[in-house]
Amino acid sequence: MTTAHGQPFVVPKSMRAWVLDDPGQLRLTEKPVPAPGAAEVLVRIHAIAFCDGDIRIVTKGPPALIEGGLPFNKNFTPGHEYVGTVVKLGPDVDEFAVGDRVVVEVHYGCGRCERCRAGMYTSCLNYGMNYQGHNKGHRANGFTTDGGFAEYAVNNVNTLVHAPDNVGDEEATLIVTAGTAMYALDTLGGLIAGQSVAVTGPGAIGLLTVAVAKALGAKPVILTGTRDARLELGKKMGADHVVNINTENPVDAVKRLTHGKGVHYVVEASGNPNGLNDGMDMVMRGGKICLVGFANAPVQVDVAKLVRNHISVFGIRGEGRSATHRAAALVAEGRVNAKLIHTHTFGMDDVPTAFRYSRDRVEDAIKVVVKINDNK
Repeated sequence: MTTAHGQPFVVPKSMRAWVLDDPGQLRLTEKPVPAPGAAEVLVRIHAIAFCDGDIRIVTKGPPALIEGGLPFNKNFTPGHEYVGTVVKLGPDVDEFAVGDRVVVEVHYGCGRCERCRAGMYTSCLNYGMNYQGHNKGHRANGFTTDGGFAEYAVNNVNTLVHAPDNVGDEEATLIVTAGTAMYALDTLGGLIAGQSVAVTGPGAIGLLTVAVAKALGAKPVILTGTRDARLELGKKMGADHVVNINTENPVDAVKRLTHGKGVHYVVEASGNPNGLNDGMDMVMRGGKICLVGFANAPVQVDVAKLVRNHISVFGIRGEGRSATHRAAALVAEGRVNAKLIHTHTFGMDDVPTAFRYSRDRVEDAIKVVVKINDNK
């Protein structure tokens, strides 16, 4: 990598980074620039998006796990949806080159547990450290290791995806979110063109699930939610029908739109406590439901209905099975327009404000992006 003046890029010894102190308290400080090890590269971060997972970590702690416990007051840097440029290679790395622009997946599994060996690295059995306190090599950017609200971050080569040349930095930060949507559909068994899907909850993941499902040929794609502006955005992203649940029962609407049959698949992205029960009534017999949203409290579920109707229920975490690679291809081809959900941009000095906009949905914020470095 060279500078704008053609000179070799020099990696500094220290960098600016945001760290998490008490719950809800982010502080800008200086940290050493990390050095890449075997199978790792150093990424100079251009931009990073706030995710609902970041909000949970900053305010409550879980699912972050730092030094075997909560992430507070441990000099921990959160953040995981980022794009940047490779500026230094670890020993024997030839999969990427200095100067490559990359999007970064969250999870790098330990590679040695039963789940990782089966390709389920987002369900690594050695998340953080195992019960004996041994570090088994698992990394999850912004969850168990330092993340992207910093000028530089180290990443394993298996977590890197080449960023499409025709996609800007702000849009590129959203490819990971699109990867989660892709993983949800993968987990349901692979969406087949012409099959129907209902998506509940028009947040970032829900909206991108609509877009990915439509790009894969789903018909119809039905989106339910409470805010007309988000539902209208869902139409732009590919929804064939939208349902405001404040004015129409969502189950009745889905049955009406599918001539009483119900849909093949439901992706529950709202976190509504009744989301699974509604999904059971939306899906046809033998259908499948994938839970993506996090409910804030335990929920009651009519399990007998699941059994009677042969309904399969799945839960996913993150963007497994290299789904981000496939999502990047859809974004590059213009089949998924992630730009539509990017609503706000802030500079690195304004991370607390960006956090507040994302947490409180100020000005109906969906995806809030922070520019860390330019991409020169």
